[in-house]
Order: sequence, then structure tokens, then C-alpha cells
Amino acid sequence: MKHEPTSISRRGFLRSGLCSVPGLPLANHFCSSASAARSKTGTAKSVIQIWMWGGASHLDTFDPKPEAGSDYCGPFSKPIETNVPGIRICELLPELAKQADKYSIIRSMTHGINAHETGTYLVQTGRMPGDSVSYPSVGSVVSYFKGYRAGYQGMIPPYTVLTKRLGRFSEAGFLGQRYKPLVTGGDPAQDPFAVEGVVVEGISERRQKERRELMHNLDMLSKAMPRSPKLAALKKCENEAYSLILGDGAAVFDLAQESDELRESYGRNTFGQSCLAARRLVEQGVRFITINYEGWDTHKNNFTTLRQKLPEMDQAMATLLKDLSERGLLDSTIVWWSGEFGRTPKIQWEPPYNGGRGHWGSAFSALVAGGGFKGGQLVGSSDARGETVKDRPVYPCDLIGSIYQRLCINPLEKLPHPLGKTVHATPTAEEGVPMGGLLTEII
Repeated sequence: MKHEPTSISRRGFLRSGLCSVPGLPLANHFCSSASAARSKTGTAKSVIQIWMWGGASHLDTFDPKPEAGSDYCGPFSKPIETNVPGIRICELLPELAKQADKYSIIRSMTHGINAHETGTYLVQTGRMPGDSVSYPSVGSVVSYFKGYRAGYQGMIPPYTVLTKRLGRFSEAGFLGQRYKPLVTGGDPAQDPFAVEGVVVEGISERRQKERRELMHNLDMLSKAMPRSPKLAALKKCENEAYSLILGDGAAVFDLAQESDELRESYGRNTFGQSCLAARRLVEQGVRFITINYEGWDTHKNNFTTLRQKLPEMDQAMATLLKDLSERGLLDSTIVWWSGEFGRTPKIQWEPPYNGGRGHWGSAFSALVAGGGFKGGQLVGSSDARGETVKDRPVYPCDLIGSIYQRLCINPLEKLPHPLGKTVHATPTAEEGVPMGGLLTEII
């Protein structure tokens, strides 16, 4: 689908002359809003990104449209009130409805892209592909500014993905290998949670220690050259690796250390236990955690699938918010829920879809909680059928820039491009990327 921005870009804004005298009031509002956002100090330290791989339906989650009729809302025709007057969400999200005061819903996300790869790249980087630059994802940018360069000393890499990569693009882009995420693999719902490179199924801790001891006994070179700087460097790497395998690093992924009651409250499934693992990673200071949540590309039998998926999501996300809040971590942890796009508002009842929904990038929803974002707010809206943005369009770069702001990362901070190209953390007006401005309503 051709992308047709529904709002004026910053470049367009400047070219239109709205900064001239006749448009001065509007210009002042725009500038003062941006200045106000910049002047506030971010309080967030970590981000948990819940990535709805495949693109979740906005109408069937956080932007219900029962008044549009059954061809749009299907069987989900009775949205429920939340604990915030005026905010309704899908009837299959009762636990999240009890905590709407903790999060804000953005109902006017838009980029107009209906392809998985392009949509993912755009939502993860804030930029369109195709200008010969491979831009880094949000997680890698956060890792660059808040990871090892900023004094991060955790054993777990500052950018970690549970449990599979996001798709067919390089998360680190031009930042390079150092800023790629640790992709855990494995299944946190299994005991043990076999994190690739950290926990090996069938190999006990005792056997790991015995293997290491055997390796040392066979290492004649180190004994012959005890003062070699190169061997000392290798020894340092080995110690760090084994600290991850046998020390605190492995313990982070040992969910059996949590009570059965808490594990049950998250849900004994891959997503529920991933949320629990994410909370444990936050406690260790990991800066950016992505939970790659599969199963939302519901071209066929959308409602049959969602009757299983939504209760699972509701239970785990609600417990995550409650758990973070009770531990005093929600104020410093951003929870970001989003996929690459929404899904077609009009239901495809005919075979072979049998009540399916296709891809839809013209209007979709995102959710943010914690980290200094206000809760209990709605940002923007879609039209009566959820097909287009009605007001306050929010583009991916707007949301990303707002998250950076909460993390005390200046959106205009420069990134080190290997060829010396000037690249900022988020796009500037000169790049021609559609943007609606930072989310000053909820910052």
C-alpha cells in the first residue's frame, strides 16, 4: 500500500510557511512543546519491549469498535470498561483493564506500510529502508548510549532478546557486532531454561566445572608462558564466559528460583515465563529486553486464535505491570507493547480466511507504561472503523524519540557511522521522514 502521510512533516511544516507571521501561534505551540519535552529529565533505566510479531489487531485489543458493526468487530462486540473512566479495551483483557491507570494507549500509530520486513524495520529504527544506510534498532541504540560505553558492567549483554531474533534485518545495523543482542533461544517455560551459550541441556553444573578443570590440566601453553599478555587476555575472556555460565549470569535465567505461585500468576507458557525472565533481567540492570511474541499474523481464523492468545497476553502483561510496580521498578522501566502494524479493520469472512484479518499500517495501536510515561491516557484516535488516523498521527520515530527522552538519550545525539555520515539517534527534518512530534502529552 502506498504510504500517504496523514499529517504534515517537520520539513513540510517549515516549507509551508507556518513559522511565518500568519502561522506564528501554531509554530510557537510546536516549538514550545518540543522544548518542554527536552527540558524534562528522563527517569527510565530499562525497557521491556513486547514485540507482537506478525502485527496484532488494534480493533481486537486496545482500540475496539463495536459501533462499526459485526463486519469490523466480529464476535468481540462488548469491550469492557477499565479502571480509568472513558477507556475501553477488548473484553478478553480483563486483567489489563484493572490496571489502565498504569499505561497509556496510542491509538493513532501510522506509517502506511503493509509488509512485515519493511514495517518491522520502520517501527524498530524509525526510518524507512532504501537509502543505503543500515540503521540500528532501538535496542542497539540504547545499548550504544546506555551500555558498556556508559559504564554498564553486567554479565548479561545490555540488549537481550527473548527468545528469537526479530526478523530478517540486522538489529545493530552500522553500529556493528558489539551492539547486537544476546538472543537467548530456548524456552523459559521449560526447566531448565536452556539459554544458548549459557545453559546446556543435560550438562550439570558439576560436569561443567569438571570440564573446565580438565581443560586447565591440559593447557600446557599457559603453564609454559605464564607472563604472556595475549594468554592473559584469553584468560580474562574465559573467566568472564564462565562467570556467565556458572555464576550470576546463569542464575538470572534460572526461573526455578521464583515461587511457584508467582510463576503461575505469569502463566506457565512461553510468553508468561518470558515476561518473568524480563523482570529478572531488569533487576540485573539489563538496559533493553525484547520479548519476541509470535503468533499474531492472523490471516485466517483470527478470532479462534485470539480466544487463545489474548487471555495468555492479558495474564502475563498484567502480572508484569503489577510485579514491576510492587518491586518499585515500574518508575524506572518502560514497558512498550507494539507490533509492526495493525490488521485490516474489515474482517475477511470468505474462505479461505474464515474470519481473518490482513496487514494494516494506516492506523494501529501501541501501549507504553512506566519509565516516567503517564498512565491512564489515550493519545490520538482512529476513525469510526479504525481504518485511518482521525487525529494526532504518531509515527514510529515519534514514539522512539519519546522513549529515548525518558532514557535521557538526546534524540539528536549523533551515532558513529563507519563512513563518517552524520546520523542522529532519530531522524531529523532534513531526512524527510514523516513525524508528528514527541509524545509530550504523556511525558
